[in-house]
Amino acid sequence: MKLLYLTLLVLPAALLCFQSANIFARAEEDELDDVVELDGEDNQVVGDDVSDDDDSVVKSSQDVDTTILFTKPVPNNGDSAFDLQAGFPVEFLVGFINKGSEDYVVETMEASFRYPMDYTYYIQNFTALPYHREVKPQQEATFAYSFIPNEAFAGRPFGLNVQLNYRDASGNYYQEAVYNQTVNIVEVSEGLDGETFFLYVFLGAALVLALVAGQQALASLARRRAPRAAPRPLEAGTARHVDYDWLPKEVVNQLKKSPKTPKQSPRLRKAKRSAGDD
Repeated sequence: MKLLYLTLLVLPAALLCFQSANIFARAEEDELDDVVELDGEDNQVVGDDVSDDDDSVVKSSQDVDTTILFTKPVPNNGDSAFDLQAGFPVEFLVGFINKGSEDYVVETMEASFRYPMDYTYYIQNFTALPYHREVKPQQEATFAYSFIPNEAFAGRPFGLNVQLNYRDASGNYYQEAVYNQTVNIVEVSEGLDGETFFLYVFLGAALVLALVAGQQALASLARRRAPRAAPRPLEAGTARHVDYDWLPKEVVNQLKKSPKTPKQSPRLRKAKRSAGDD
C-alpha cells in the first residue's frame, strides 16, 4: 500500500517536469519565428519584380474560365480567406471551362506558399501534378489537388498561390492563377495536451487516495461499532441435575444420607488396594 501511495505521488511530479521541458523547448522555437526552414534549394527562389507589361510573362487565355472549390477544409460562409490546419491535408477541386473554338490541354497544376507582403518571394513549393488532359471546345473538366502544410509554419500567414498550366492546339502555353489569397496556418491540437493530461492524472491520483482513505476509515469505524460477543455460559456437570423422581423414596433417602466420597484417581485407588493386600 505504501508503494501505491509513493507511485501516485511521484508520477504527477514526473509528468510536471516533462511538461516544463516541453514548454521550454517551445519557447526556444518561438524565438526562431522569423527564421523559415525551407526544403531544398527550389524553395529558396527569390524572383525579381515582374511587371504585367513584360512580354516574358505567361498569361492566361481569354477563352478559358477556371473555378476552385476547397473540399478540405471548407471555408466558412464561402470566404476566400480562411485557415489551413498545419500537418493536415488540404484538398480542392479546380474546374477548367473551354469557351473557345480550339482544343486545350491541361498540363500541370502546382501550389506554393508566398511571402504575404511580396508574392514574388517563394516560401515553399508543393508538387506539380501532371494531368496532360485534353479539353474540347465548349467542354469542361475537373482536376483534384492536395497538399499538406508544414507544421513549422503554424501560427503564420502566407500567400497561397494555385497555378494551372495549359496550352492550346497551336502550342501556345498559358498560366492561370486559380487562387492567390492570404491564408493563416493554424495549429490544431488533437486529443489531450500535456497540461490537460497532467491535470487528469493528478485528479485520478487524488481520487484513488481519497477512496483508499475512505475505505480504511469505514473499516476502522465498523470494527469499533461491532457488538462484542456475549460470554458463553459454562456447562455444569450432569451430576447436579439428576432426576430422582423415578426412584423409590427409600432409595432416595438412603442416597441423601450416605456420605459423598471424593473422586480418586486410578493410581490412588491402585495404591490403596496394594496397601490392603499387604
